[in-house]
Amino acid sequence: MTDHSREFEVPRSLAIIMDGNGRWARARGFARIRGHEQGVRAVRDTVTECARLGLVSLTLYAFSEENWKRPAREVRFLMGMLKRFLVEERPTLMDNGVRLVHCGRVERLPEDVRATLFETETMTVENDGLVLNLALSYGGRQEIVDAARQLAAEVKAGTLEIDDIDEAKLAARLYRPELPDPDLVIRTAGELRISNFLLWQISYSEIYVTDVCWPEFQVEHLHAAFAAFRQRERRFGGLPDAASEDPVPIHEPGA
Repeated sequence: MTDHSREFEVPRSLAIIMDGNGRWARARGFARIRGHEQGVRAVRDTVTECARLGLVSLTLYAFSEENWKRPAREVRFLMGMLKRFLVEERPTLMDNGVRLVHCGRVERLPEDVRATLFETETMTVENDGLVLNLALSYGGRQEIVDAARQLAAEVKAGTLEIDDIDEAKLAARLYRPELPDPDLVIRTAGELRISNFLLWQISYSEIYVTDVCWPEFQVEHLHAAFAAFRQRERRFGGLPDAASEDPVPIHEPGA
């Protein structure tokens, strides 16, 4: 029997590892930067559709800590493209009620890019729809280290007892503790790895991998990921319908 109650179910929170820009460009004889340019279209379409469908938050892995190791020319291009995106996409954000936030060590970004980022965030702060979280100069291990440093500083200052540290205390000191953990993580370009992305937050996330490279990612591919998500049985470490199952009979020795 078809479960029509889940027919239009979408994840509350989505995270995407946008991979394959360079691969897409090379396959067409273009420079890698052409793939990054084409990927902006996929971002715009994805953000608009997630806002339309009523998702609470969308986190995009836009620039990792490891990306600083790329050739200086490519990094400069990516920073310039990020700055243009933050300006040119303001109408899209405002028209769709999207609030922009960030996570990561953004102090490493060029000063003009940081200023543009903060300005766009301020412009959208009153929007009450989708929260678009850009992971910039971001690394999951680095985020946990930064949270641990904050806890250590509080213990040293005497404002926190070491025995009071638990998962909730650490989670509250991550970059964006107010956002729900992702229900679904999408990775494009067919790679089967997490790449240091939201290591704490995706402990129980469903993962969907598509062979489509990010510049080719369209709304239909987003819908396919949501359709696959609807078929998943989320257990969070437990058993399905455990309360309604008959208990397994236990036979005592000699009974």
